[in-house]
Amino acid sequence: MEGSPHRVLIAGGGVAGLETLLALRSLAGERAALALVAPEDEFVYRPIAVEENLAVGRLRTVSLAQMAQDAGAAFVSAMIEKVDPGSGTVRLSNGEVMSFDALVLAVGAEAMPALDHVMTWDDRSDAEMLGGLLRDIEDGYTRRVAVVIPPGPGWPLRGYELALLVARHAQGTSAELETTIVRPQTPPLALLGDRAVQTIAAELERAGVAVVPTRDVTIERGHRLALVLHPSGRRLEVDRVLAMPILRGRTIGGIPAEEHGLVAVDEHCRVIGLERVWAVGDCTAFPLKSGGVSAAQADVAAEQIASLAGADVRPRAFAPKDEEELAGLPAGRFLEEWLAAEEPGLSMHLPTADVPVLTYLRKDLAAGWRGYG
Repeated sequence: MEGSPHRVLIAGGGVAGLETLLALRSLAGERAALALVAPEDEFVYRPIAVEENLAVGRLRTVSLAQMAQDAGAAFVSAMIEKVDPGSGTVRLSNGEVMSFDALVLAVGAEAMPALDHVMTWDDRSDAEMLGGLLRDIEDGYTRRVAVVIPPGPGWPLRGYELALLVARHAQGTSAELETTIVRPQTPPLALLGDRAVQTIAAELERAGVAVVPTRDVTIERGHRLALVLHPSGRRLEVDRVLAMPILRGRTIGGIPAEEHGLVAVDEHCRVIGLERVWAVGDCTAFPLKSGGVSAAQADVAAEQIASLAGADVRPRAFAPKDEEELAGLPAGRFLEEWLAAEEPGLSMHLPTADVPVLTYLRKDLAAGWRGYG
């Protein structure tokens, strides 16, 4: 190898950031000098857990410093506050300035409640919240549940799976329950193609889950709790509402953002309008968020950066259309290989043959990433 290694700085210690880190080490080898920057010290994930209906998964933690060391990378516990793409430098929250030839932003997004005074599911929710709802259904206190998927960037798959989980639990315990999904007019998973939409529609129909499309929804509280759909004005009376959050990006100086604070990228996940800067995962403007999307974007960015560093790699484009498996894939192949080596016998995958797209929450396969990453 001739010349100095390509300096690659990766910001974020979640699925997207760690998949990028490990993919680059595998693809670029010593051609890349890697550094991982994240405010946390640990990555939290959920491998396949024991068969418990009320458990979302056994939380496992991995030291980010150890992962970085295994990848031959430096680790800095901090956040990126400002980027100067022209000079190829970033300023960190600890005051340090670091230089880069390539910067990958995998900084996640903030989950904000879409509706006030109802249960909001996000990536920090634990099994107790869901377990309490299921117990109320079993005991007959809750007979009508609505799961609300708000418009805009978010985690719609979680909403579909929560509705399926609730409906199937009620069927299994012979509890009386009406389950309704309230979603945007255009199905969010349409971004993955018709097959993904059809697969989910069939799963929901089999489980007896009604689907109501609407432009917007508000809560009406009176003698009974009701969802008011707009612009139709239709009212849905329910006992409980479980809402998915809306996602908003984190402000980083020097990085352009769209109306939701998220970062627009091209087909190779390069930040539009900037040189030497890529973005992957929840922080991007691609509106459908999932572990599979994050990992796929990470691999696309890593391939292009490895190619620029001189590795014999043909970069692919991020092309989610007709790739319905992206809806539920918890992690990328490089991250999974590392986790499997750390914990033999456990996997974040189910066999793919004849397994519906909607599996990773119901089968304890949630990726379990936290906040920044």
